[in-house]
Amino acid sequence: MTTLSPHLPSPSPQHEPGTARYEPPSAWWRTMATPPVGPKPLRGLDAAWDAVLSRGVAAVPRRGRYLRRAQRVLRYEDELRAMSEADLSLRQTELRERVRLGRDTFADRLHAFAVVRELASRTLGLRAYPVQVAAALALDDGCVAEVATGEGKTLLATMPAVVAAWRGRGVHVLTANDYLAQRDAEAMRPVYQACGVSVGFVVDGMDPPARRAAYADDITYTTNKEAAADFLRDRLVQGRVRGLPDVMLDRLTGGRLSQGGGGGVSAQRMVQRGLEVAIVDEADAVLIDEGVTPLIISGDAPNAELTDAFAQAAVLTGRFQPGEHYRVDTQFREVRLTKAGQAHLDEVTEGLGGLWSGRRRAEELLTQALTAAELFHPGQHYVIREGKVVIVDESTGRLMPDRTWREGLHQAVEAKEGVEVTAPKDTLARISFQRFFRMYRRLCGMTGTAWEARHELWRTYRTPTVRIPTNRPCIRTVEGDRVLQTKDARRSAVADTVQTLHASGRPVLVGSRSVTESEALSVLLNQRGIAHNVLNAVRHEQEAEVVAAAGQRGAVTIATNMAGRGTDIVLGDGVAGLGGLHVLSAERNLSRRIDRQLFGRAARQGDPGAAQAVVSLEDEVVTRYVPAALRSPLGPVVPRWLVRLGQRRSQKRAVAQRRGVLKRDQWLAESLGFAGVE
Repeated sequence: MTTLSPHLPSPSPQHEPGTARYEPPSAWWRTMATPPVGPKPLRGLDAAWDAVLSRGVAAVPRRGRYLRRAQRVLRYEDELRAMSEADLSLRQTELRERVRLGRDTFADRLHAFAVVRELASRTLGLRAYPVQVAAALALDDGCVAEVATGEGKTLLATMPAVVAAWRGRGVHVLTANDYLAQRDAEAMRPVYQACGVSVGFVVDGMDPPARRAAYADDITYTTNKEAAADFLRDRLVQGRVRGLPDVMLDRLTGGRLSQGGGGGVSAQRMVQRGLEVAIVDEADAVLIDEGVTPLIISGDAPNAELTDAFAQAAVLTGRFQPGEHYRVDTQFREVRLTKAGQAHLDEVTEGLGGLWSGRRRAEELLTQALTAAELFHPGQHYVIREGKVVIVDESTGRLMPDRTWREGLHQAVEAKEGVEVTAPKDTLARISFQRFFRMYRRLCGMTGTAWEARHELWRTYRTPTVRIPTNRPCIRTVEGDRVLQTKDARRSAVADTVQTLHASGRPVLVGSRSVTESEALSVLLNQRGIAHNVLNAVRHEQEAEVVAAAGQRGAVTIATNMAGRGTDIVLGDGVAGLGGLHVLSAERNLSRRIDRQLFGRAARQGDPGAAQAVVSLEDEVVTRYVPAALRSPLGPVVPRWLVRLGQRRSQKRAVAQRRGVLKRDQWLAESLGFAGVE
C-alpha cells in the first residue's frame, strides 16, 4: 500500500541570512534524513560513524542562536505596535503571499514572526516573551524545544504554525489528548483568523466528513492516535484489503466507502491530504515513550475454541507453582516454563483435546495466562470498567479504551478477571508511532523534558534539541530523596509530610505512579481527616478544574501522571509567602524525565516552590532493575544510589527496546517495499 505523503526530495542546505533565497522549511540537518520511513540501516563502520556523529550533532548548543534571532524579531515591536489595524492586516497579507510563493527570505521570516506576535497580542491579549519567540524559531527550524512547564507552549506554537500554514500544505499540531486539541484550537482561533489561516480539530467520535473538513483547514489540532489512525484508515481505503468485504471495510474505516460518493477509490474517501508539517506537544512522551507503540486496525476473527482455551488457561494457572514450574523475569517482563513445568503441563492437559493437544500451542496459552497473572495488575496496568478490561497508559496514567494487548494477552487478562473474553482480532493495518512520525516532511516538537532524550531524538528523527531558558529565574527547591525500607513506611512518611504542610496552609501535590497507589494514599489521608482531591484513570472528572485549584491555600491533590497536562497551577493569595506549591513524589518513576515533569508543576514563572521524592526499596524501580544482592543498604547514601541505578538500567532497557523497533521498521520498509506491498 502506498503512503498518502510521498517523500519529496530533500531541499538544499539553507542559505545564510540575507541571501536572495532562504528555505526555512528544512534546516541543514533535515537533509540527512532521506526516505519517509527513515534512512537505510547502516552497518559496520558506517553505523559506528553515524553513532559518533549523532552524539556530536545532538550536543551542539543552539540556545544562543535562537535567543539572538528572537531579539531581531523584537526589533519590529515598536513599528508594528504603532500600526493601525488596516496597515497591520496589509503587512500580514504581503508576508503571507511572499511565503506562499516561496519568495521569502530570512528577514521575511523574522518579520512574519513579529507580525504573528503582534496579532496575538491584539486578539488574545497575550504577547510572547523573548524566550517564547526563541522557542518558536527553533520549532520552525525543525528542532525539539525544551520549554519549562508553564512557559506558554500553546501560544508559542502559533508562530511556527502560521508561517508553515502560509505555505499551503497543512499543519498538524498534535496535543496530549482530545480535550487539549479542542481547547487549544478554539483558544487560538482568533489569532489564526487574524493571520488569514483556518483552524480545525479532530477528536474521537467525529465522522469522516467532519474529519475531512478539519484536515482541509490550514492548521489541524489533533492527537497522535487520531492522526495515525486516520492515516491507516486512508491506506485501507486506498488498498481495498484483499478478501475483505466492502461492508466490513466501510465499518472499520468509519463509513468512508459509503460516504465517499462515486465509484472506485477517490480522494473524497480520504480524510487526510498528506503528512507535511507536525508540531508535537509533549514531544518526549509522544516521540519517545509512545514511539514504539504499534497502532493496529484489526477486524473480528471469531474463534470460539480459542476463546474457551483462554478461559481454561486461566483456571490451569492455579495448578502451577512459581519457582518450581515457571520463573518470572520482572526486568524483561517474561514468564518461562521450567522443564518440570513443561512436564506438568502435559499431565494437566491430557485429555483436554482441541488446542491443548499441540504441545507448542498449549505452552503459549499457559504462558500468556501466567504472564497476565504475574505481571499485569489491576489499578496499575488496567482497570475494569463496565465489565471490560481497559488499559491504563503507564506514562500518562490515562485510560486507553480503544487499545488492546496483542497476541492473546488481552484475552488472557480478561479471562483472569472473569469478564467476557473478547474474540481474537485479525490485523489489517499497523504502524508504530515512531515510523508514522518519520513520514512527516517536517517534524518539530516542544516539551518540558527533552534534554535527557536529545541523542535518541536525533538518532531516530534527526531533530536536534534546544534548551530554552525560562522567562523568569526558576527558584524551585529540590530536596534530596527520602529512602525507606518498605512501601508501607513510604506511604506513612508521605502522609506525615502532607499533614505537616497542610497544617501550615501550604498546597501540596502528591504524584503517584498508579491508580492503586493513589487510592492507598487517599485512604491514609482520610484516616487523618485531611480533605483532598484524587485524580487518576478512574477518578478524572473535572480534571482541569481540580488541577487549576491545586495551588490554593491548604489544597491537597493526589494525582497520577495523567493530571495537569495543559493546565496551569496558579498560586492562591498568600501562598507564595508560605513557600509556594510543594510537589511530593510518592515513588520514583522508571524514567527521570517523568520525575522532572512532575517536579515542574512547582515554581512556575518565577513563583517559589519545592519538590521531593519519597521512595522505598520495595518500589518497582528497585525490585525490577537492581539485583537482589545489592538491595541491602550499607549506609545512608547507598539506598539513594540504588534508586538512581534502577532508573539508569530502566532507561537503558527502554532505549534498547526502541532501537529494536526502529530496526524492525527499517527492515519492514526494505522488505515490503521490495515486494511491492508497502
